[in-house]
Amino acid sequence: MAGSSSSNSSLGFYKLLALQLCVTWLLFGVAYAQLSQDFYNTTCPSALSIIRSVVVAAIANETRMGASLTRLFFHDCFVQGCDGSCLLDDTPTFIGEKTAFPNNNSLRGFDVIDKIKSNVEAACPGVVSCADIVAVAARDSVVILGGPSWTVQLGRRDSTTANFTAANTDLPSPFLNLSGLMAAFRKKNFTAEEMVTASGAHTFGDARCTNFRARIYNETNINPEFASSKKSICPITGGDNNLSTLDVTTPYYFDNAYYKNLLNEKGLLHSDQQLYNGGSTDSQVESYSSNPANFSADFSNVMVKMGNLSPLTGSNGQIRYNCRKIN
Repeated sequence: MAGSSSSNSSLGFYKLLALQLCVTWLLFGVAYAQLSQDFYNTTCPSALSIIRSVVVAAIANETRMGASLTRLFFHDCFVQGCDGSCLLDDTPTFIGEKTAFPNNNSLRGFDVIDKIKSNVEAACPGVVSCADIVAVAARDSVVILGGPSWTVQLGRRDSTTANFTAANTDLPSPFLNLSGLMAAFRKKNFTAEEMVTASGAHTFGDARCTNFRARIYNETNINPEFASSKKSICPITGGDNNLSTLDVTTPYYFDNAYYKNLLNEKGLLHSDQQLYNGGSTDSQVESYSSNPANFSADFSNVMVKMGNLSPLTGSNGQIRYNCRKIN
């Protein structure tokens, strides 16, 4: 009897272990499947084409918008994950992220996201999240303006909260030195190499005078003619919101010119030129400047990783009907 009892006990243990392993596998499978490239294939098969058509029209109307939509994706994902939190408007009882220092009078493209959301809602009410719209619009913007494509994993849900404080602390400042840039990206589990790659998004778009004034007037690691040309746009006082292109050669085309500019000390922002200033990232900048295919491949991988930053899935969050406010 004692042997039989021991045998039954062992059998029960292994059955329980098998059951636990099965449940763990199922849960892992569900979690893994929550983001997928075909998430809307059945529930909203026209979603991706709707998003692309609005982005195409927006860029045709204003070429700069492509860079703005790409930046919107970055600023969303770097603050509490890719959850659409940066789209929320302030209310009398709610402070969003739009007025945080890195975003105030700077982050844009909200009207384009609104247009996409309106069109998607007309086709598939309450199905497609604002967070997914931002992710797809960024990819489409890069592709439309000559850059690489990547597969956007879908199935994110929208946050019911925002984080004003994190927007001020987690988004890398244009005034950071190389070590500060590395630390900001490391906090989000990106390597120094991935930081250099992601910075290549500055190959298109504009920056405000207030973000590069100190560099063009005070720094020595800058091409003198380049600095002089920017002073005509950005006076030493006033004109804080005057704009200059980040890339001096092909400002609204996605390519590797950003890195070529750094070799010639034509990085507009202090943080840009830090990538090529006698430090550990110099060799990567040199490599990208002469090998656009490597940059494109690496950039695609970094954008996929960016899109996987703490997404809300399953029953977390909600699908906002209006991207600017909680349901």
